[in-house]
Amino acid sequence: MPADLEGIVRIAAVHNYSDVHLGVGEEPRFRFRGDIIRTGWPVTDVDTFGRWTEEMLSVSLLEGFRRKKEFDGSHAFPFVRVRINLMDSLRGLAMVLRLIPSRIASLDELCLPPVLRQLCTRPKGLVLVTGPTGSGKTTTLAAMVDWINRHMSRHILTIEDPLEFVHQSQQSLIRHREVGLNSRSFNAALRSALREDPDVILIGEIRDQETLATAIQANQTGHLVFGSMHTNSAVRTVERVLGMFPPSEQEAIRRGLSDSLLGIVAQGLVKTTDGKRTAFHDILINNDACRDYIQKGQLDAIEQIMERSGFEGMQTSNQALLKLAQEGRIDPADALAQSLKPAELKQALRGRQ
Repeated sequence: MPADLEGIVRIAAVHNYSDVHLGVGEEPRFRFRGDIIRTGWPVTDVDTFGRWTEEMLSVSLLEGFRRKKEFDGSHAFPFVRVRINLMDSLRGLAMVLRLIPSRIASLDELCLPPVLRQLCTRPKGLVLVTGPTGSGKTTTLAAMVDWINRHMSRHILTIEDPLEFVHQSQQSLIRHREVGLNSRSFNAALRSALREDPDVILIGEIRDQETLATAIQANQTGHLVFGSMHTNSAVRTVERVLGMFPPSEQEAIRRGLSDSLLGIVAQGLVKTTDGKRTAFHDILINNDACRDYIQKGQLDAIEQIMERSGFEGMQTSNQALLKLAQEGRIDPADALAQSLKPAELKQALRGRQ
């Protein structure tokens, strides 16, 4: 077992582990390709855990964590950057470190759908990348921002909590702001962004009504806005957005969202037959028909449009999973386990056998 936290994180980086799990009274563990991996190392005691946290956090941050019982932040080791979550649990203090690759993978390297590149070229509008925790939303958004940075002359402003991928200005000028370090809140940073002459604004996570309303305002005033949310399908993302507002505001928000939305990319990860993982996507591109249904609040019809509008870059998650299964890249059982409509997918798999 390494003598310090940096040594533990170095092992994770060398072996391409995605997360490090550490806690008082627990054996240290890693996450690899979706699975938790045991280390066989001794159970962590209070003093050891304290030394680990002191390698990353200042005295003031540690005091804040002791008061609030939780902390989100980031830290840069010499070889890798990590996202930090500290928590208090029944057994004692614990932490999860998510490793952030120093090199940003491109859209091509990630084999992301070509329509994502088309969304990057739009001058204004709202693009939402959604999915459960650990589904690769941040990686996808970083690849989209990287494509703009390399190919277009734009001012890109990112607002994140915490800051994860760090971009260097290339063809574009890019500036990062971390909530808590460079701004008091998402809302304050986003309102300020409207006066900072950006072309592109990345919001690390849209968490509440105020942030969403400001994001819609930003793209209505001529900005391309990217944001992430924790939803697992495109249609459910629309439902979640509308659900943030009271009934008295529904008509106005449906109109604002239908006018502003460019597309929703809901992403998931599924194990492949070679033991790795690959992404699958549920993609809504807000064409005239979808815009009309959003305004009317008739969301059930949108998925039918997605199913038959592949020529516009749309697809359902079932269509994506079916294709992966037909290509032999994933096991049909794993496809069914990931599907939001397994009965429908099961019928499609039978029909293609």
